[in-house]
Amino acid sequence: MSGRLVCWSLAAAMVTAGVDAVLDPRAGWWGAVWSLPWWIFGAAVLMWGVLRSREKADRRPPHDSVRSHWERAA
Repeated sequence: MSGRLVCWSLAAAMVTAGVDAVLDPRAGWWGAVWSLPWWIFGAAVLMWGVLRSREKADRRPPHDSVRSHWERAA
């Protein structure tokens, strides 16, 4: 779930940045709209990192695998 949020928020942030660069909107609310996906992206990346590290910490390596291979896995 958090991985999808990272991808979609980054996509939305890139689209709004492109609109801001190409169209240069002058609306007063635009400053909040184009920066919101960037804030969501940053929060999603932090959330993904925490959840992924907790997932890796809770798992134990399989008994028939090499320990160094397990430690290199993302």
